[in-house]
Formats: sequence, structure tokens, C-alpha cells
Amino acid sequence: MGITTTKGDLGHAMVMADLLKRGFKVALPFGDDWPFDLILYRKNKLERIQCKYTKSDGKCIKAVCRSANGWITYRYTKELIDWMAIYDVATDACYYIPAEMLGDGRAEITLRLLPTGNHQKLGVNWASDFQALDGTLPPVWNIKKNTNIIEYEDFV
Repeated sequence: MGITTTKGDLGHAMVMADLLKRGFKVALPFGDDWPFDLILYRKNKLERIQCKYTKSDGKCIKAVCRSANGWITYRYTKELIDWMAIYDVATDACYYIPAEMLGDGRAEITLRLLPTGNHQKLGVNWASDFQALDGTLPPVWNIKKNTNIIEYEDFV
């Protein structure tokens, strides 16, 4: 088994353990060609979770929003998954990104652990906003209804 597979397996296991600690029921899809890694059962509903393993640099957590095997490449959207769960080995924590934030299949998402060097505040995804699995988006996001467009709210 390669190191990439081992890291992926650790990411799955840590997300599953985190969900179980929170009191949720979790199932595994059978086979390898699914666009998601886990099935979460809560509030009498099934939710699809794609797991990612990463190691942050202490400033930000970066995760690729795509997967590929020898046959299929997935660009994650809300049609394929409900959540992208990131396990960061450096912080030993899980972060849950609602699929609405992935738009039409963005390449990467960055969560900030520390303030930016240029003091930017607008449009920053703070990692601490993504540790809950409550189904709400962080306060700076506004999703236009009936579209795949996500915009930042204007704060003046």
C-alpha cells in the first residue's frame, strides 16, 4: 500500500471517529468507485461525505477538491456530495465544508488558522468556522438561491 493510500485511509478513519464521537451514525459505501467516502445518517437523512487528509503549515489548511483513480476523476459539487471533511494532521482536527461552497467544482479550498499577512478579512475562510457540522455556512457566505453562485456578503 502506498503512502498516499495510507494517508487517505487515516483521513477517513479520523473523520469517521470524529463523527462517531459527536454521536452520529456512519456507514461505508461498498466498492471503490463512489464519489464519496462515508455516509452520515442524522436527522433521518443520509448525507454523503468526501474525506481529505492534509497537513497544514500552521497558517492555513489547503485541500484539493477533486479525486482521481485510474478510471474516474471527480470534481466535487453539491450534486455529488453533501460535505467535504478535511482531517488536518498538524492540528489533529476535522473541518467540514458544506458542498454549496464547492460551486461547480473548484480546484482547492483554503482555511485560515492565522490572520493573513496583508490583514485581509473579507473572503477569508477561518478554519474555526468549519469545525461544527451544523449545516450552516459561515456568516460571510451568501448563496444565491436557485444558482450555483456563492458570493461574499458586503460588510461595511
